[in-house]
Amino acid sequence: MIDNFYEMLVEKNKVLNLTRLTDREDFYVKHVLDSLLVSKICDLKDKYILDVGTGAGFPGIPIKIFFPDTKLLLMDSVNKKLLFIEESIGKLGLNNISVIHGRAEDLGHDNNYREKYDIAVSRAVADMSVLSELCIPFVRISGEFIAYKSSDSDEEIHSASKAIQTLSGSDASISDVEIPDTGIFRKLVMVKKKISTAKKYPRKPGIPSKNPIRST
Repeated sequence: MIDNFYEMLVEKNKVLNLTRLTDREDFYVKHVLDSLLVSKICDLKDKYILDVGTGAGFPGIPIKIFFPDTKLLLMDSVNKKLLFIEESIGKLGLNNISVIHGRAEDLGHDNNYREKYDIAVSRAVADMSVLSELCIPFVRISGEFIAYKSSDSDEEIHSASKAIQTLSGSDASISDVEIPDTGIFRKLVMVKKKISTAKKYPRKPGIPSKNPIRST
């Protein structure tokens, strides 16, 4: 099934900029195996998972294919990408997976989505402080937010401690995980939700990125 997704992605990439990684090996290593690293630190069985800033469907689509008993919602602000994902979901015959178009800053205040998810994940290229504000409001109490970060992101993660605490998360648990048999390492940052996030978060669109909540 993942082979079929690769073929669809490469074909659509000819007319829509979904990814720069179209080589088959790059796709499997840097998209598929990377997306699945979360399973090394977290039990995904029967979990309701939100993928924030899913882009071309990562990590959500690989998680769903390899862990079919999960339920997923894939969120992105670029509707063209979501239309591709919806088409792919239909062709692959995947169940209990859907997409939502919108900004996390807006949807985070919608009671249909706020504090509804066991796990929120994000591979989005954004500062850890920003990702925390965009993602933690969606996580239910005792649920988890997991961010995929680069191996050299220690300082960025440390500076996000104020944001994490402000948003009602626990101290970040950091795991250095290797993409199997590659020598390539990721930092997976797990934050547990302790209590409900203050209603004023996330702030209005654009503000989290322009004025991140950071430790001094």
